[in-house]
Amino acid sequence: MHNLILPNQIAKAAPTRERPGDIAVSYAEALEADLRKYIEGEVAFDNGSRAIYSTDSSNYRQVPIGVVIPKTVDDVVATVAAARRYGAPILARGGGTSLAGQCCNVAVVLDFSKYLNRLIYLDPDGKQATVEPGIVLDRLRNAAGEHGLTFGPDPATHNHNTLGGMIGNNSCGTHSVMAGKTEENIDELEILTYDGVRIRVGPTSDGELEQIIRAGGRRGEIYTGLKGIRDKYANLIRQRYPKIPRRVSGYNLNELLPENGFHVARALVGSECTLALTLQAKCKLVWNPPSRSLLVLGYPDIFHTADHVMDIMDTGPIACEAVDEMLVEDMKKKGLHTGDLNYLPEGRGWLLVEYGGHTKEEADEKARRTMEVLKRKSDTPEMKLYDKAEDAAKIWEVRGEAGLGASAWIPGQHVTWEAGKTPRCRRKSSDPTCGNCAMSMMRTAIRAHSMVILGKGAFTHESRSISTRRKESSCTAALWMMRPRSSPNMAALSPESMATASQRPNFSLRCSVLNWSKPSASSSKFGIPNGR
Repeated sequence: MHNLILPNQIAKAAPTRERPGDIAVSYAEALEADLRKYIEGEVAFDNGSRAIYSTDSSNYRQVPIGVVIPKTVDDVVATVAAARRYGAPILARGGGTSLAGQCCNVAVVLDFSKYLNRLIYLDPDGKQATVEPGIVLDRLRNAAGEHGLTFGPDPATHNHNTLGGMIGNNSCGTHSVMAGKTEENIDELEILTYDGVRIRVGPTSDGELEQIIRAGGRRGEIYTGLKGIRDKYANLIRQRYPKIPRRVSGYNLNELLPENGFHVARALVGSECTLALTLQAKCKLVWNPPSRSLLVLGYPDIFHTADHVMDIMDTGPIACEAVDEMLVEDMKKKGLHTGDLNYLPEGRGWLLVEYGGHTKEEADEKARRTMEVLKRKSDTPEMKLYDKAEDAAKIWEVRGEAGLGASAWIPGQHVTWEAGKTPRCRRKSSDPTCGNCAMSMMRTAIRAHSMVILGKGAFTHESRSISTRRKESSCTAALWMMRPRSSPNMAALSPESMATASQRPNFSLRCSVLNWSKPSASSSKFGIPNGR
């Protein structure tokens, strides 16, 4: 595979630090003993626990150094301190629903879902909720729903994914059309850095920013660095950051711009535990339409579904999702919700368009107006309108829970990835002259391109090895300023290499402990062969 980065762009882990008396004991065993001494929660370094936590909902497998299930925030602080003493990377984990290996790494994995899962405070009048990172999304949604509110982003795994995972991933979900992605729905975070700094971050006025910088200390140092990034790269960020609703790749440096209120919390959303751990989050809640109608549109194939999307979005839907015939075929092969497929109109590609209102009549009227618009098109799709909640729920199961289960481990097929999964012919390599191969390559390209347009993002084996890929050099500066000093699991670039990197508009950064294609420093240090 072509190497996308130069040798002088590879970040080096901090040198191994040995403590007196530890020479005869493995680092992992010594770290485990220290953790058992200092934390109240569960410490699991046995092979069974490490095997369970070596994967998520993706096809990636990486054996962690060990697992910690903290009972309190003090446990989290103590775990990070112990990891820092031994030079061990850390990785926060929620529900393990990641589809691109985000929950897997050669690190000390912290599982927040068992104990740190409280809904701390719900303010219906202010439309805000304060939660711990391990809370399951549906628990928050159900509590907010009693007041006619909801947390807008809702991935298909909403009944078991956690808010902390959504913050790490900058999750979207079906109703992000209505409310935006997680980034837009976080007002404040309490965070912990690798070097033990515990602070609250959120929007920062110019006066507050100057006050923080004047106060000095590690917090002042971080904010000084972030302000420097903003001042130096503001025009480049404005020019080059894609203005699309679902841009979730890379760091949200746009949130540091003056017009966005220097919102450090939102800048951290989507950083996947590379910059800080989330200890607490203040979330924005939005109005939850009590009545909904679901319009299902059938097209000749998945490509034609895109033709009417812009017209549909102009009608103000609260959700718009696509389903293709591959998902339906996979469901049939696995016997998943086959009876519910009868709710789909004729076609081989479908759009699910949902409208909301105060009453059933209001929601229905919005859907019927869209149907009238589409009837005037030369390529009018097949249409079915469902305004009963039980009927709509069955269709959403096709797109959501059943869809996730259907798209992996298909009987008689190779193990595939969530993005760009295509049927293959029996040739050992793709041949453009082969009809099946050509269709496969075209479908993969279009599906991947669609994900880029929608901002969904799709990580591959190579991009998993590169912690920040094809981003502006300002992203590298963000890592440099936010990283804890002497941190082995963050990028540790020298000012000289920073200066060199800043000359490259598409600088890519590799962190040695995230490089799973070769033995990492953490792998060998903690006795894990080849990082697996």
